[in-house]
Amino acid sequence: MTQRAEPRKPPQPTAEERRFLQHGLSQPGRKLPLFDQNGQPVRPELIRACIARGWAERWFSNPLAPEWLVCRLTDRGAAAAVGAARGGGAASPGEGPSPLA
Repeated sequence: MTQRAEPRKPPQPTAEERRFLQHGLSQPGRKLPLFDQNGQPVRPELIRACIARGWAERWFSNPLAPEWLVCRLTDRGAAAAVGAARGGGAASPGEGPSPLA
């Protein structure tokens, strides 16, 4: 008897990732913050993890501060932020980063 493989669920954002992504929902252009509510820089590892999962994308490079990861929320990231807030999952398969790159 053969077993059918369970379809992989999309990764769920951690509480920290979810808070980061939710900031982009209300910002013009879905810009994600560079600094947290206490004025501390957002950890680059957190931003890179969100980029790797397709929840954020690089928006532009800042020539005055090239180490800053200026990003915006993707459609997949918005779905993950909203779905996680409701207790649901991330975006459905097939949703990709915003075509407005």
